[in-house]
Amino acid sequence: MDTALTAAITMTNTVNVLTTPALAPSCCITRPSMLDLYASSPRNRARPLFLTHCSTKPNTDRDNRNSTIEPSSNSNFQEEPTKPNSNQPLSSPNSSFSRGLVFDLGPKNSWDSFEIGSPVVKRYLSDEEERWYMWYHGRSDGNPGSDSVGLAVSSNGVHWERGGGPVRSSGDSGLVMNCSKDWWAFDTQSIRPCEVVIMSSTKVRANNAVYWLYYTGFSSEKVDIWDNSVEFTLQNPERARIFNGENGGISKVFKSLPGLAISQDGRHWARIEGEHHTGALFDVGSNGEWDSTFIASPHVVFHGTGDLRMYYHSFDVENGVFSVGIARSRDGIKWVKLGKIIGGGGNGAFDEFGVVNAHVVRNRKEGKYMMVYEGVAADGGRSIGLAESTDGLKVWQRVQSEAVLKPSEEDGWDNKGVGSPCLVQMDGVADEWRLYYRGIGRGGQMGIGMAVSEGTEIRSFRRWTGFHV
Repeated sequence: MDTALTAAITMTNTVNVLTTPALAPSCCITRPSMLDLYASSPRNRARPLFLTHCSTKPNTDRDNRNSTIEPSSNSNFQEEPTKPNSNQPLSSPNSSFSRGLVFDLGPKNSWDSFEIGSPVVKRYLSDEEERWYMWYHGRSDGNPGSDSVGLAVSSNGVHWERGGGPVRSSGDSGLVMNCSKDWWAFDTQSIRPCEVVIMSSTKVRANNAVYWLYYTGFSSEKVDIWDNSVEFTLQNPERARIFNGENGGISKVFKSLPGLAISQDGRHWARIEGEHHTGALFDVGSNGEWDSTFIASPHVVFHGTGDLRMYYHSFDVENGVFSVGIARSRDGIKWVKLGKIIGGGGNGAFDEFGVVNAHVVRNRKEGKYMMVYEGVAADGGRSIGLAESTDGLKVWQRVQSEAVLKPSEEDGWDNKGVGSPCLVQMDGVADEWRLYYRGIGRGGQMGIGMAVSEGTEIRSFRRWTGFHV
């Protein structure tokens, strides 16, 4: 058993920790007791849609109990991350091709050499230092059908250091979480990070606060959707880069559900089983409901004592568009759905076909909620949009009809699409926001980029070109 993980997580007697020595993050924890948290419009389309579910999953029920947790403002870490070796130098962001690119594919034969994306970026400040963590998904050409989760670290959020393989200690970077090996689990096919929240608990005995990772887990259960009017291939998970032998012309929509894992160091993760029999936090909606196909990109925001909000997307079969919905929770584990909050834009809009991969941030200065999202055009093109809400619940308004970040010009590294946005509000006198995103270029090659917006009103982002003194 990994000693770092054993020391990091000791829960109530209902919890068992099982680890794989070589890869501690592939461990699994049974569901803990219930936890109380304390603070420290789419358009109808006339088009034929047919939906088929294929499943061999068991249907078993589990029960639950009670305990207490609270978010933590503690941003200190037990150990200073070491600087792992990186064999993949990044292109200069000042060149016209790589403008905005801050994180490239890993070196050949590494776990993230074929595809990267889903950046979840966090900035931690202390009296001594500034540290940035970025969790992201990756896959290799040796295992092209499966995504894993990795961690990169930085001192400024621009120059990132990656590890070449699985993490071995609390100071490493690299591969931190693999798919589940349990045949009944919801996340046996792929996993992608969506949000990391730091919280502490009287029932989780640890020296420091605990990281809660909300992620999308994909299984082999397929959902077939036929829509003759769709001009692009529907996929879940989306694959911009097709590996030899994969058929990129046929829709491949696999069932996905929201999952939760916890860690003390952000590197060694233990799964928390939710109420669903697969270990997921909750299931898709019933037939006829807007989220009956899959649940993806569960992004969680802590609003206040006993009030967490989860924003997730699905494919709305009735209206024929991707949409984002909301669920609420008192404990971060048991969730109640509240319905759909935003769908496709108007005819010809950059998000006409819907909204996916929403990321919500509460503006610390103004108090309102800001949602950056990946807009899907009628031809499948991807750009990033922005919506606002006063309370973060059901009423959201797009700030403008245009995207705040579009694909770059023809010679850019991200000229085929931008998405999976992650918004970071910078501290300081000036109003500055950083937008991290997944970019897609020629041949479907992916990278992670950064763009910046300055001023009180966000209407567009400019790709990062260097620090200005």
